[in-house]
Amino acid sequence: MPRKPFVPGAAVVVAAALAAGLTGCTGSSSPDGDASDAKSGGAATSSPAAEPGRYQTLPEACGLPSRGVIRRMLPGDGQPLSDTEAQKVYGGQADITYDTDRRVGCRWTRETTAGTRHLGLDIQRVVSYDSAVSDDDKAQAIYGKKELAAQIPPGGAGSPSPAAPSPSASASASKDKEKGEGVVTNDATDKSTTGKSSADAKGKAPSGSPSQKSDPSTDPSADPSGSTAPRVLDDLGDAAFLNDKLVTADSGVHRDVTVVFRTSNVIVKITYDQWSTDKTMLPDSQELQDKARSLATELSDSLSE
Repeated sequence: MPRKPFVPGAAVVVAAALAAGLTGCTGSSSPDGDASDAKSGGAATSSPAAEPGRYQTLPEACGLPSRGVIRRMLPGDGQPLSDTEAQKVYGGQADITYDTDRRVGCRWTRETTAGTRHLGLDIQRVVSYDSAVSDDDKAQAIYGKKELAAQIPPGGAGSPSPAAPSPSASASASKDKEKGEGVVTNDATDKSTTGKSSADAKGKAPSGSPSQKSDPSTDPSADPSGSTAPRVLDDLGDAAFLNDKLVTADSGVHRDVTVVFRTSNVIVKITYDQWSTDKTMLPDSQELQDKARSLATELSDSLSE
């Protein structure tokens, strides 16, 4: 029989058909045969960005506390103030900041014949630029460093209202004070940085120390119950602590009370101190703490509105 002629075009058509069939069988590994799934699988697994903080702006610091609270924290000596003087004292002096959406502050001062009181307010809004860290977590990390630096004793949980020490505790504290104590810095946990001297052993206070006749309830270091000791506060914001230090100097004695709290991505710091030129008149710890905590509660409520 004569051979059939070889046609090159037919071979090309058969090869193309075979190639298409092989591609249809092996091009997709997904159950529904969608080849695009295998190519875009990596993009679908990216993690979402961390949550932003609740606060995107900050209020004006000097106008945030109520005028009544400021008046109570800066009492006078019975002499009335003129309208101009009242505005200067209670209006406050705003801190100079470069970005009022990130940080604001205000300072108040009142001088009297008995001494001077200072009140400071600092408000910081924290923003995390790490997509894996939320604003709240970043703020908590900054707050944690502040608490660590304050050296708050462990286990110092707060109470809603500080209680005065019992008479027996006060009597015991008075005996301890008669033996002599430190004169540089006193707080609830730290003893004197100067140590005991031979004068202490004889029951005499070192030169420059405050009078030992002062009421022990005014000094956190003389309060065994710890009701006015530096401590963590469990009823303020998301996290909070209070610090209290008594410092003596050549010019007089002053007590510094600090309250720091965090609410979401905002950290608030209140500093409140009283200076007395009379070393026999120690500033009252409980009074200063109560007023500082009252202001902190008002600010926390105002920020939460």
